[in-house]
Amino acid sequence: MDYISPSMQRTLFDKIWDEHIVVNGNQIEKDSNGLGQTLIYIDRHLVHEVTSPQAFESLHQRGRKVRRPDSTIATVDHNVPTNDRSLPMVDQTSKIQIETLTRNCREFGITIFDIDSPYQGIVHVIGPELGFTLPGTTIVCGDSHTSTHGAFGAFAFGIGTTEVEHVLATQCLWMSKPKSFLVNIEGTRRNPHAITSKDIILSIIQKIGIDGGTGTVLEYKGKLISELSMEQRMTICNMSIEAGARAGLIAPDETTFEYLRGRKYAPKGEYYEELVESWRNNLKSDPNSVFHKIETLNADQLAPQVSWGTNPSMVSDVTGNVPHPDEFAKGNENERKLAIRALQYMDLQPGTPITDIKIDRVFIGSCTNSRLEDLIEASLVVKGRKVSAQVRAMIVPGSQQVKIQAEKLGLNKIFKEAGFEWRESGCSMCLGMNPDILAPGERCASTSNRNFEGRQGTGGRTHLVSPIMAAAAAIQGHFVDVREWV
Repeated sequence: MDYISPSMQRTLFDKIWDEHIVVNGNQIEKDSNGLGQTLIYIDRHLVHEVTSPQAFESLHQRGRKVRRPDSTIATVDHNVPTNDRSLPMVDQTSKIQIETLTRNCREFGITIFDIDSPYQGIVHVIGPELGFTLPGTTIVCGDSHTSTHGAFGAFAFGIGTTEVEHVLATQCLWMSKPKSFLVNIEGTRRNPHAITSKDIILSIIQKIGIDGGTGTVLEYKGKLISELSMEQRMTICNMSIEAGARAGLIAPDETTFEYLRGRKYAPKGEYYEELVESWRNNLKSDPNSVFHKIETLNADQLAPQVSWGTNPSMVSDVTGNVPHPDEFAKGNENERKLAIRALQYMDLQPGTPITDIKIDRVFIGSCTNSRLEDLIEASLVVKGRKVSAQVRAMIVPGSQQVKIQAEKLGLNKIFKEAGFEWRESGCSMCLGMNPDILAPGERCASTSNRNFEGRQGTGGRTHLVSPIMAAAAAIQGHFVDVREWV
């Protein structure tokens, strides 16, 4: 490891990276761009049923063990059905993947929260809620939305199946160091219930584009960020990947420390307080640290956001209209062609008011917006109302712990009385890899993170929104400005 002078001004990401260097590989490994790679140590590894089978099979074939089973936890989430789990699993491929993960984890000594566990849930929901996610750590998972955990001041990023095997076997990973990208969020939200963290991150992606963060780690700073809950910070970091970034990052603070205190896997007692003191003093960017890019977003004028196209930068204020391709492209011919294709796929005409768009389905869930706070916010507009007769709406808690807590608060009754389906925890309709999918042509108000063609089912049309916007759309049968409701 190179010597780092105490006088050097470093970003938060620099500090985490430097602390995890095993081998500075400038003269050892070169990536496709001829840049030196570094071997970094991985503190935490999260595993699920979709990207792990090939990795475990390769370990079998090579006679290798998992180097640090105590630093790895697993759960089933992508393929699990979210209906009555006392019923037989219909999808045999999903059943095989779930059974394979359970068998592999038992063989290799890895803790697994299987379909019958009270701690089962979406991997990026259970990691933080169990205190497995900690500030200053490196965290990987075979899933792109591992960036969620960056809300705790961790360098968290998704990896491929080959890398999953490498981490299981060595607890290390070769990679090129990303650059640092600062996103300052200034101003205040006039209505914090109606203008959510989902609206903030969609606005950022609209501003910098889906490739604006390529090759970087986005660090979010500003007074507004410090005022957000951990759930809201996780939503922002979760969708950093949609801006092309390797990861998202927020410096830990008292909100972070209080959230983690006493959780299942978090350190306890005096040792935890010592860690907090270290995190408080060290895990933040130095005042004069240099960022590769800097972008600023003013929250004063933010409105609820609704996506109209087929990537997360294609969004509009709920009070706006579907843009003309030329308006969206701003002179970029490739962007114009993408917008034309998107409007054709979404069956929308330029100039259509966003509030005129009718929907068939509502999905409140995913690793972006399925935590307890998300469900509480959605219940604010649901209570005492009924889901439109033209809409099928579902609530999918992010974990069994979220489901249990929500039921203790009576949220399940509020949603069920309104006409929502109350489901078991899992990824569900976010990615169309389980029975919860859209039919061709169905239009969905979704709290998930991606609106690509076919993402929620072949031919399905996805509009990304916040939980409270999705809930209001379920009631009205079309998008509404939720600021008029709360």
